[in-house]
Amino acid sequence: MDKILIRGGIPLKGEIPISGAKNAALPLMAASLLTEETLTLSNLPHLADISTMARLLGETGVEISMNGFAPNGGHTGRVFALTACREGETTAPYDLVRTMRASILVLGPLLARQGEAKVSLPGGCAIGTRPVDLHLKGLSQLGAEIELDGGYVNAKAPKGLTGAHITFPQVSVGATENLLMAATLAKGETVLANAAREPEVSDLANCLVAMGAQIEGIGTDTLRVQGIERLHSADYAVLPDRIETGTYAAAAAITGGSLELVGARAELMEAVIDALRESGVTVEETARGLRVTRDGQLRGVDAITEPFPGFPTDMQAQFMALMAVADGASLITETIFENRFMHVPELCRMGASINVHHQASAIVRGVSELSGAEVMATDLRASVSLVLAGLAAKGETLINRVYHLDRGYERLEDKLSACGARIERIKG
Repeated sequence: MDKILIRGGIPLKGEIPISGAKNAALPLMAASLLTEETLTLSNLPHLADISTMARLLGETGVEISMNGFAPNGGHTGRVFALTACREGETTAPYDLVRTMRASILVLGPLLARQGEAKVSLPGGCAIGTRPVDLHLKGLSQLGAEIELDGGYVNAKAPKGLTGAHITFPQVSVGATENLLMAATLAKGETVLANAAREPEVSDLANCLVAMGAQIEGIGTDTLRVQGIERLHSADYAVLPDRIETGTYAAAAAITGGSLELVGARAELMEAVIDALRESGVTVEETARGLRVTRDGQLRGVDAITEPFPGFPTDMQAQFMALMAVADGASLITETIFENRFMHVPELCRMGASINVHHQASAIVRGVSELSGAEVMATDLRASVSLVLAGLAAKGETLINRVYHLDRGYERLEDKLSACGARIERIKG
C-alpha cells in the first residue's frame, strides 16, 4: 500500500485550486439514471469514489464520455456526459457497492424510472453505523415493495411510485437525496419534512430543476416535489468542495502560513470560518475565492458537529489536529457518527494531548509542538488530519494506508508541495 512521507515545520504560502465537491458529484451522477437523455456534469473531481460511481453506473447501462479535463485539478474540473439507456441493468453489485457508501443513491433513481432495483447494502469508511433504513422506509412510503435478501435490497414498484408526506425522524443527507430523486418521477406531490439542508442537497435539487423537475423549498428543511412523467437533458456544474476548502484552510492555519483557496465559496462553510476566526485565523474573501492567514498564536475553541448550517462532521478531525497545537483547551463533541475519533490515538502518537469521554466528546489540551511519527490512517477525514499534523510537526511523519485519501482529495500531495510543503508519496 502507498504511504505518505512529510517533513514538517514549513509555513504554507501560495494558492490552491479547490476541486468540485465529491459529496455533490456522486448524487448528481446518480441523477443521470432518471432520464434517457444526456446529463452533462462539469467540475467533477478526479477521485477514486467518482471512478467507482462511474463503473457502477456503467453496470446499470449508463454510457459515460469524458468531454473535458483540467490537468492541474481544482475548480475547473472534468466534464462527464452521462446517458442512461432506455432499459438498462437494474442491479448494483456488491463488489462495487461495498467500497463506497454513496452507491445506495442509485436505488431511488433506478426504482423511479425502471420500476425495480437490486442494490447491495453499501460499505465505505468505518466511522460508525450509517443505516439505510431511512432510505428504505421512505421508498416504502412512496409505494415501493422492498425485501432484504442475501445482502441486497430488492425493490419493486411495477405501477410506479406515488407521492407521499415523509417526515425524517433524523436529518439524513443520503436519504434526503435518494427520496428527492425518486420523488421527481412519482405520481402527485411528495413532501420531505426535516430534510437535510446541506449545500450538496441543494446542488442536487438545482440540477434536478435544470432537468425539468418541479421542486420548491430548496435550501430549507421542507422540500415539495410535484412528480412529472419524465426529465430531460441538462448541463450542470458541481459546486466547489467545502470540506476540501476547510481542510486547506486548516493547513494554512496549522503551519502559520497564508493560502488563497481559488474557487472557494464562504457561504458554503460559515460555521467553519467562524471557528477559524475565533481561534485567531484571518479569513478574507478575494476576487477568486478565500485567503486564509495565521500570524499569531492559535487559541483553543470548542466545536460541536451538527447538520448544516452547523459545524460539519467531515471537518471534525481536521479541526482537532488544529486545536492540538492551540493555546489552551478545547472541547470537541461529535453528534453525527458514534465512531469518529479513531484519529485520536494516532494524533497522540505525535504528541497531542487528547482525552476522549464516552466516545462522544474529546478534550484537547494544546501543546507547543507535535513530533513526527509513523501513524496509520483509519478513514478519509482521519487520514487528512494526520497530514495536517505532519505538516506542523517537527521531524518526519510517515502515514500508512493512505488509500483513504484518494477517495476524497484530488492531487493532495501536488497541491500542498506547490505551496512549500515537503510531502511525497511512497508507492507500496
